[in-house]
Amino acid sequence: SSILRSLRYLITSMGALYILDVQSEDAVNIYRCTTRHRYTGETRQSNSARLLLSEPVDSAPVILDGFERREVMVGHRVELPCKASGHPPPRYRWLRDNSPLESDSRYHQSVSGLLIEATRPSDAGSYVCEVWNSFGNAKVVGRLVVKQPLKAVVSPRKVRGSVGSQVSLFCSVTGSDEYEIAWYRNGEKIYQGINVRITGINNENLVMEGMAKSDGGAYQCFARNGKMSTQDLVQVVLEDGTPKILSAFSEKVVSPNEPISLVCHVKGTPLPTVTWTLDEDPVIKDSNHRMDRIITTEGHVLSYLNVSHTQVTDGGVYRCTCNNSAGSVSYQARINVRGPASIRPMKNVTAIAGRDTYIHCRIIGYPYYSIKWYKDSNLLPFNHRQRAFENNGTLKLSNVQNSDEGEYTCYVLVDPEKQIHRSVHVTVKVPPLIQHSDSQSASIGQRVFIPCVVISGDLPMSITWHKDGRPINASLGVTIDNIDFTSSLRISNLSEIHNGSYTCIARNEAAAVEHSIQLIVKVPPHFEVQPRDQDGIYGKSVILNCSAKGNPIPTIVWNHSKGAGVPQFQPIALNSGSRIQLLEKGSLLIKHVLEEDAGFYLCKVSNDVGADISKSMYLTVKIPAMITSYPNTTRAEQGHMTEMSCTAHGEKPIKVRWEKESHIINPDMSRYVVTVKEVGDEVISTLQILHTVREDSGFFSCITINSYGEDKGIIQLIVQDRPDPPEVEIREVKDRTIALRWTMGFDGNSPITGYDINYKNKSSSWASSQMTKDVSPQLNQATIIELHPASTYNIRMFAKNQIGESRPSNELTITTDEAPPDGAPQDVQLEAISSQSIKVTWKPPLKHLQNGLIRSYQVCYREFGTGGSPQYNTINVDTTGDIETLTLDNLKKYTQYEVRVQAANRAGIGPTSEEITITTLEDVPSRPPENVVTTATTPETISLSWSALSKEALNGMLLGYRVIYWANLPDGGDNTLGHFLCSIQGVFSRASPQQIMSFLLLKPVPGPPAGVKAAASTSSVVFVSWLPPLKLNGIIRKYTVFCSNPYPTVISEFEAAPDVYFRRLTNLNQNWQYSIWVVAVTAAGRGNASEIITVEPQAKAPARILTFSGTVTTPWMRDIVLPCKAVGDPPPTIKWLKGNSFLLGNTLNLHDQIESNAKSALPPDQPRLTVTKTTTTSITLSWIPGDNGGSSIRGYILQYSEDNSEEWGSFSISPSERSYRLEKLKCGTWYKFTLTAQNAVGPGRISEIIEAKTHGKEPQFAKDHELFSSINSTRVELNLIGWNNGGCPIDSFTLEYRPVDTTKWTMVKRDSLTKNHILYDLQEATWYELQMRVGNSAGTAEKRVLFATLNVDGSEYYVLYYHTGSKAMSSQLDAKSLAEMLMSKNARTPDTVNKQQQTLRMHIDIPRAQLLIEERDTMETIDDRSTVLLTDNDFGETSKQKSSTVTHTVHYQSLSQATGPLVDVSDARPGTNPTARRTAKAGPATRSRYASQWTLNRPHPPVSSHTLTTDWRLPTPRATGSVDKESDSYSVSPSQDTDRARSSMVSTESASSTYEELARAYEHAKMEEQLRHAKFTITECFISDTSSEQMTAGTNDYTDSLTSSTPSESGICRFTASPPKPQDASRVMTMAVPKAHRPGELVHLPPYLRMDFLLNRGAAPSGREATGQTCMDPQKSRMAKRPALLAPTPSETPSSALSSSGPPSREAVQQWQPGTSSTLPQREPGDLAQAAKLSSSQESLLDSRGHLKQSNNPYAKSYTLV
Repeated sequence: SSILRSLRYLITSMGALYILDVQSEDAVNIYRCTTRHRYTGETRQSNSARLLLSEPVDSAPVILDGFERREVMVGHRVELPCKASGHPPPRYRWLRDNSPLESDSRYHQSVSGLLIEATRPSDAGSYVCEVWNSFGNAKVVGRLVVKQPLKAVVSPRKVRGSVGSQVSLFCSVTGSDEYEIAWYRNGEKIYQGINVRITGINNENLVMEGMAKSDGGAYQCFARNGKMSTQDLVQVVLEDGTPKILSAFSEKVVSPNEPISLVCHVKGTPLPTVTWTLDEDPVIKDSNHRMDRIITTEGHVLSYLNVSHTQVTDGGVYRCTCNNSAGSVSYQARINVRGPASIRPMKNVTAIAGRDTYIHCRIIGYPYYSIKWYKDSNLLPFNHRQRAFENNGTLKLSNVQNSDEGEYTCYVLVDPEKQIHRSVHVTVKVPPLIQHSDSQSASIGQRVFIPCVVISGDLPMSITWHKDGRPINASLGVTIDNIDFTSSLRISNLSEIHNGSYTCIARNEAAAVEHSIQLIVKVPPHFEVQPRDQDGIYGKSVILNCSAKGNPIPTIVWNHSKGAGVPQFQPIALNSGSRIQLLEKGSLLIKHVLEEDAGFYLCKVSNDVGADISKSMYLTVKIPAMITSYPNTTRAEQGHMTEMSCTAHGEKPIKVRWEKESHIINPDMSRYVVTVKEVGDEVISTLQILHTVREDSGFFSCITINSYGEDKGIIQLIVQDRPDPPEVEIREVKDRTIALRWTMGFDGNSPITGYDINYKNKSSSWASSQMTKDVSPQLNQATIIELHPASTYNIRMFAKNQIGESRPSNELTITTDEAPPDGAPQDVQLEAISSQSIKVTWKPPLKHLQNGLIRSYQVCYREFGTGGSPQYNTINVDTTGDIETLTLDNLKKYTQYEVRVQAANRAGIGPTSEEITITTLEDVPSRPPENVVTTATTPETISLSWSALSKEALNGMLLGYRVIYWANLPDGGDNTLGHFLCSIQGVFSRASPQQIMSFLLLKPVPGPPAGVKAAASTSSVVFVSWLPPLKLNGIIRKYTVFCSNPYPTVISEFEAAPDVYFRRLTNLNQNWQYSIWVVAVTAAGRGNASEIITVEPQAKAPARILTFSGTVTTPWMRDIVLPCKAVGDPPPTIKWLKGNSFLLGNTLNLHDQIESNAKSALPPDQPRLTVTKTTTTSITLSWIPGDNGGSSIRGYILQYSEDNSEEWGSFSISPSERSYRLEKLKCGTWYKFTLTAQNAVGPGRISEIIEAKTHGKEPQFAKDHELFSSINSTRVELNLIGWNNGGCPIDSFTLEYRPVDTTKWTMVKRDSLTKNHILYDLQEATWYELQMRVGNSAGTAEKRVLFATLNVDGSEYYVLYYHTGSKAMSSQLDAKSLAEMLMSKNARTPDTVNKQQQTLRMHIDIPRAQLLIEERDTMETIDDRSTVLLTDNDFGETSKQKSSTVTHTVHYQSLSQATGPLVDVSDARPGTNPTARRTAKAGPATRSRYASQWTLNRPHPPVSSHTLTTDWRLPTPRATGSVDKESDSYSVSPSQDTDRARSSMVSTESASSTYEELARAYEHAKMEEQLRHAKFTITECFISDTSSEQMTAGTNDYTDSLTSSTPSESGICRFTASPPKPQDASRVMTMAVPKAHRPGELVHLPPYLRMDFLLNRGAAPSGREATGQTCMDPQKSRMAKRPALLAPTPSETPSSALSSSGPPSREAVQQWQPGTSSTLPQREPGDLAQAAKLSSSQESLLDSRGHLKQSNNPYAKSYTLV
């Protein structure tokens, strides 16, 4: 039965059969291979075979099927076979061009090899199939050739040429490297010739010269390779490339010496050449005749002929002739040169019969009248073939005949009476004409005659012959006979060499003509190679040679007769794809020779010329040695004998050889016996092995050899034994499972029946281990389940076969991965610690539920209930210990939260704890009530309503509301303001959305007018004036004036508008007394009546003033109008008197007067702003209002800005508020605040800037905390728990490290700080530099350390490398030597120090700072005033007092100095001028711009103490005779320069940036004209020692009362300069300068304005010793070496500012004279440069002249005085 493809049976494309999963019944079957011819249907069947089954035996792979070369057409499918036998089953891997195969869906690795679908050209290459198992390896190497269909491409694709040009074609062939090319034109094959060249390895180039019109058409390239062929064609279009003249010169007349230029514009392909002739003679190029040509962009030719000085002889017919290979063209025109006419001599003309001829009359000179031609006295033309061109003298003869021969005369009429003439003779020549004859054909050996007859043409004539374009060679044996006008070729014995084209060429004087005749020579067939008897080997290929020649090409046919008997030939069928093929030359190819191919073969040749020829031969088929029978597999037990046999067939003699895995077996060995015997046609060989051992397992080969070939049979011998243990490895480890994979070693040549897996906990013994038995032998991996996470296990395996069990495998120790915790954190507790904070505490989960090391926790919280966000807020917290704590900040006030906690390890997050809820504490409401609406319900009642606050804004339980109200009275009168304040408290329903309250208005109607006046104007008119009521109680609608006579009878009422305060009463009676009063009217009705006045109209009325006395108020700095309305008869005159009184009178000599006070309403004074409370996110401010400026305050504007920011925010605040809290501020951040009050005039003075800082500071690293948890040779673990966040969350962490001998840093950046960090991949035994920067909103802290990794053996590394200058020097120091070296720098004796001539620098390392101390003999070399150097004298002492301590304090900026590193004190907060910090920036750190103060204390102090600072506080001179000595040791500690001191400081935007500016500003302020009478007020003083609180001097009109309120500590004082009020004009002369703070040296200038203070520091002062740097009281100070005070005005002397205790010194009086006190002390240029270097103000207060800059608002100026 047929075997069909199935899962178990696979038939490859090459016919191999593979049986998978062999079963016992497969050995019963007999297998044969049947093939069927695709076209003929012929079938053939192979011999039979059977399958021998045996047990598998361990062996290395042996290749069963492979390949060396495979060819496939592109796009087809190909299979590369690779199959090997071996046990264990081998593995396969494919490589292409020595690289692993790339992943491609077209590649499929099948059971039998590699299958490639839809092959591509890129698939070609060398393929290697690697096969291996545990016993060895093998490989198959082959090449895949991907063949592409032949494709030919002819280029160029478009060919356009011209007649006579050259054409080149190239044929590119792809798809094969071996091919033949043939060229065809219009279907006819092209052969090489005179004008045709075919070149290239495969004839791929075709070059044709001198193309004719007939050469155009389709050119084909045919490429052939065996069975494949292809072709491509292009069309060659030949254009007429004959030159064409596009434009040319025309006939013209010129005068002698006139230049002419003749141009011919011509085109043609190829480019034509142009020649010039004059009257048919070439133009000779000379200095007068020049010729040139230009090639245009279109490929045309412009040819020029220039004649510079024409002469008569230059006249005539000019012709330009254009020639190229395609043809010729000419153009001519006459150029006439004025002068006497004449005719040049003319040459005789030879004309060709049948063609056209031109005869030119070569006339020169101009003018002439006519030109005429005559022949034989006859005027031409006299027939149709003649034409005379009278204009240029040319005669044309068309189709010349013999009768045209003769004498021609040209007559030129030069004037009416004269003519000239010349003659020319024309000779006619007739060209040859050859009679046409056809081609001839004849057989070889025959005779041939080829005639050539010239039937017309002039004699003499010559006739020649060519063959194939060349003269006939005499060796051809051709006889040529020439007789007169005939010629013939005679060939007596025709042969193949005579075949070709013969051309007859006839020449005479007229022309040369030719005619070609083709001679075809027929040749009968004859053998080139005759068949001979041959031997063919069975299964191989054989070629039966036979080839012949002839013309035409002969045909070869083969016949065959089977057997060795009498031949009976039969035709051989030759079909495409057949096993027998006819080769190109006629030989016969037989592939895979079979026995039936033996017999006679006949080769028959014919070409229809002569008789056919044939020849026979005999083919003998030889059989090579072949093995017909052998066992595939033989099994044996170790120690027993076994034997193997194989049977061979073939031509005798046959030799048999045995091999074991390529090694020949020597039969003489004691363990091997080989026997051979012949049975009929077969040979049987047997191999015996005595006492088999395990190493005998393998493949044995039986090799049979004879003269025609060899064969091999492979027999597998299997020696069985117990298996080896498997090699176990880990495939995958998870939290609760371990996946194993094993590789089986030697299986003992017996199938593995199963595996046993043994595993246990590491702490247990194997006796208590668990066993998984009888794992399937088909598996090579298994998974152990139900393990515990983060636990360590031991695992081993056993293999089993039918013989027994193997030894234990290698033992594995494996730790399972961590799993997310199974338990939640324990004992979770919540505590509300503020309105926005909750404290959470908890404990870790139970130990057995942690499933690994707990590394962090997630605290999740959200608002409780449906109103809050459904999403949890999550905070990650690193593990710190057994009890964890976290504070949740920035929560909503009085809000219930639910909190859950989850533990996390490396594997993930565990379950959450039970939900716990808690409510944050209560707080004040976040905002005031909204939508406040007031309604006057009655004249006495106002109803208020407002929206109830939301729950989010209440921040607690609602207890009530506070309502504040007051009356807004108009400013005026005495400018007093009435306030009505009421506080109402009550509890309202929470459910009510609107709160309503009503209260009673006390005055329902307006009060009486404040005053009434009446005066007579005439005898019937009275004027009345009044003042508005003091109590309006509403909006005044109008005024009513009542007139009564007698009172209270009202006789008339007069109304006035609400803004009019006088009324004219008319129609009154003279001398009657009228009672008049006024009433104000509002919506509530008429108000109370004014007082009643009496008036009497009179004819002569005295002068009276209707305006009331009082105060007129107007806004500040605006015009004011004092009204004065007066009446009387006659009209009064008005006078203004001093003191703002009005005086008026008239002719009645009566007068009246009033007093009017003018009052200006000013903007309110600046409020006094202070800080009352700070938290981490809020600052509460309070203030005391200043003077309202004469108008009630309408509100406040609070402005704030973050430190270092120029952007300011603002809030509007109610006028009743006296405090305000700003929330949502940054933690640990400084803020600046100002407050401005507003009244009707506008905003007042801005308060001084105060600064406050929210709680918190930059991170700090605990000094007692160990940074390194562990260090080894390549790894360092950092313990970062020592970082304290300073109260503000850490938001940045940067870590950098590098080896000390390199410059490249390795950086790690994080947004948060973890509890630890590990540095990997470090170099062993290397010193590293490590720097960390940790930042929060308050700032950034930095820590730098050096550490060394350990040696490879774990020992410590002590080599330290340090650098000196630019030259690196390394020194090995142990820890003890290093310590002694550092200690020795501090253990110097005074004698040693005095001997040192050079400057000594000592660096004292302190946390986050480094102080530079230098010794110098003098201070003259100081070149940077921001660095103050302390010499030994500064540390001297005068006595051994123990009751006090000398303190040397150094202030410095964080600037880079040439003398060495300065202190980096970015965390310090100085107690000095806060404004100067703006310009003291240095480096990127936020705080580095602030100066800091450090103090050196020594145990044995001198009497004196002084301070040197870069803030330029003046040091107090020492006592006379004090001697400084260096003490034994120094201690360094930071001064108490805390945030508390800074929070008490104030600053203003306009304050000076440096103390130099401040001092100069104060002096110039006193000298400015606009401030000459100003009020100078010391506002506040601040001390740098934070042990004392801020001292305030208060606000005083005069500075002479400040002594009792000034602080007793050194510091800075702030002053303001305010222009005096008008009422203070009488007191300005008593103003004086501000008093100093305390007794001491009186100095108002910075020390760097007096440069010798450093040089004379050791000199004795002129007075008693001062106790410190102060702002000094002049009443208590003693005289110093410099003037104590700058004069406040140029008219004052220094003594006016000093106390009465003593006069000033002479030096002071001399230096500060009144005439010079307006300028500052002179300084040297270098000193000025240093001062300028230190001045870093953003904007100077002084202009270029040294005067105080003008300001639009002098109230905004504020200065600070040191």
